Amino acid sequence: MTRVLARLRLLVVLIALAFVGGMAELSAQTAASPDGPTAGAVPGNTTAGSSADSDLWRAVRQGDTFTSAKQDPLAGQLIQAEGHGWELTRNGPLAMYTAWALTGILILLSLFYALRGRVRIDAGPCGQTITRFGLLERASHWLLASTFIVLGLTGLNLLLGRTVLLPLIGHEAFAVMAMYGKYIHNYVGFAFTASVVIVFLLWVRYNIPNFLDLKWIVRGGGLFGGGHPPARKFNAGQKLIFWTVVIGGGSLFASGWALMNPFETSMMGATFEKANAWLGLSLATDISPIQEQQYQQIWHTAVSVVMMVIIISHIYIGSIGMEGAVDAMTTGEVDLNWAKEHHSLWVEEHLEDVHSKSADGKRPTATPAE
Repeated sequence: MTRVLARLRLLVVLIALAFVGGMAELSAQTAASPDGPTAGAVPGNTTAGSSADSDLWRAVRQGDTFTSAKQDPLAGQLIQAEGHGWELTRNGPLAMYTAWALTGILILLSLFYALRGRVRIDAGPCGQTITRFGLLERASHWLLASTFIVLGLTGLNLLLGRTVLLPLIGHEAFAVMAMYGKYIHNYVGFAFTASVVIVFLLWVRYNIPNFLDLKWIVRGGGLFGGGHPPARKFNAGQKLIFWTVVIGGGSLFASGWALMNPFETSMMGATFEKANAWLGLSLATDISPIQEQQYQQIWHTAVSVVMMVIIISHIYIGSIGMEGAVDAMTTGEVDLNWAKEHHSLWVEEHLEDVHSKSADGKRPTATPAE
């Protein structure tokens, strides 16, 4: 036992000596480095002895800028103090609110389904269909939907993957997933943007707000009973989704481009200037390139989460939440009674157009279902 204790004491002494020697060598390298802070220096000044070491390292921690032999203007800043605030925001409130928002919308939709049930066709299916969307419209919609889902999943992995997936699948599997997920996210973003442009060109003329939308909103779209308010091809709820996708998608592309090309844009600073001028705010506009990237990432995530919540609601209504709705984007044909209940004005306009084409010898688009 005495021999074992002696060996343990020797091991402890050797470890202590190695630690002290390593710290001494590190101190010597730091003092000799032309790019590192010199003991006793202050920001912007290389004169030794002008302040205590505690003042020096306090300035370093606060993100003050020192002089450096390197040409890079950022080389004199050893620590970006705002980076710690960004990290706390990203891993704290941003991640927490994202998790709560996605969980909350799923709970609300589940409760709505349990209380309201599926929105049925009041008159029941009539067996006659009417063409609602053509092949190009459906293809554009599914390109938009599929790319958004891929972007949403890969983006959530970057934000929450360390907390949710890493403990389940381990470091190696998560590292591979995160790496390929990032590549997929970057490249699929271009396909998503292209689909947003196509959808905008196809449907913008049907999504101009009008007075009918106010009536639809007041009556809750008929989702809570009382009959469905009249609407043309797109009702107020669908218009909200359309403009959310168009405006939000454009913003996601802009912020995503800035994140893929770091230190080449200054959109956040310009946005802050506009906000100060138009809204009377006092946001800081003289932000560094690194801060620009940090603000872009927070904005990119926040807009994505808002869009996810709205799109999840849209998926619910367009699938299990409403009878007959899913046919519009699968076959392109919807039951005539469904169309009359949800888009009565559009049906009238469409049938008038069909009748006029039939009079000209063209095939009508309202046909019996097979």
